Amino acid sequence: MKLLDPNDPFFARPAVRWATVLVPAAMTGFELVYGGPGWAVVFGVAAAYAFWMLIVKGPDQG
Repeated sequence: MKLLDPNDPFFARPAVRWATVLVPAAMTGFELVYGGPGWAVVFGVAAAYAFWMLIVKGPDQG
């Protein structure tokens, strides 16, 4: 079982995939501005993983 499955019907719409990437990316910036470097790393890793799984790899074409 994958942590984020790009083939799940929830992620069928591109807007949902992008929102799943952009929300933690925005939180990364927020945490950096307001002095939470540890949380910034956590959210940054989550955003990077979501970007890799949902945008770069994406759903199977089948």
